[in-house]
Amino acid sequence: MVTAYIALGANLGDRVAALKQAIASINALPLCSIKKISSLYKTAPLETLPGHAPGADYINAVVEIETSLPAPTLLQHLQQIELAAGRERPHINAPRTLDLDLLLYGSGSIDSADLTVPHPRMWQRAFVLVPLAEIAPGLVSDLQLQAVRDQKIAGFDVDFWL
Repeated sequence: MVTAYIALGANLGDRVAALKQAIASINALPLCSIKKISSLYKTAPLETLPGHAPGADYINAVVEIETSLPAPTLLQHLQQIELAAGRERPHINAPRTLDLDLLLYGSGSIDSADLTVPHPRMWQRAFVLVPLAEIAPGLVSDLQLQAVRDQKIAGFDVDFWL
């Protein structure tokens, strides 16, 4: 079994329901089980970066799973979950009903045309680092959190359970 971390986000539709359904779907995947779920966080779209479209605030979380699926297969399943949630890709970084990013897959590194792990931009994003640090504090340093401290992120108080 490998420990993997997946970032979840949504800024269209019923964002909380989309994350709940995604977590249930991930937990139902063959050879996968969720071990930890972060709190929910609310963040504004990263409009200051090129290619990021404005839109409603995102609701984000990170989950830790244990899996025997190879990383490319896990990625395919995550993309199918996104599609089932109505994910469309009209342009890069468009607002979305659901976004699932494979952040880490064990201690390995993958660099292929379809998958890069660790996720190449995770260290630049508070909406990834803050929930990841919550459930796996040993994976995120204080220095990494300091680097994203100017990005607004707030806890999202909702009764959230699997």
